[in-house]
Amino acid sequence: MGSGKTTVGKKLAARLDYPFIDLDHVLEEQVGMTINEYFATHGEEPFRQLESEVLKSGDFPEDAVISTGGGLPCFFDHMQWMNANGRTVYIKLTPKGLASRLENNKDDRPLLRHKHGEELVKFIEEKLADRESYYNQAHIITEGLSLTAERLEEILKESGMV
Repeated sequence: MGSGKTTVGKKLAARLDYPFIDLDHVLEEQVGMTINEYFATHGEEPFRQLESEVLKSGDFPEDAVISTGGGLPCFFDHMQWMNANGRTVYIKLTPKGLASRLENNKDDRPLLRHKHGEELVKFIEEKLADRESYYNQAHIITEGLSLTAERLEEILKESGMV
């Protein structure tokens, strides 16, 4: 959340002339409601199952830039599956950097809605502590603070991934 996956991903896709696919949007289209609504109505387990189905059975082009929700890599075998079926990137930021980006953009993020300042930073620290072992399995780990699509394209080319 707040790392720039969607912003940088869309720009990278345009640079590479690939389609950009946001898995959260694909999921929302399939169920006819927002992720927040689905999560509230059905709970986390059915959401994670649906998320897994969308990831693994989606009819996506071979060359595409795909953005996932922040929790997706941390469930089932998703990180291994993504590594085996594509090239993965972890856009890394500090908890304070993420909090700064998220502080004024929390309306669509129910988990963050009532958290501010140090409480928000602490929440992000806890989430990263739970998730970072999965994120660190990505093919590429790059600092996200000043990441641009141009720089990410260079990194991918340098590593032979594009």
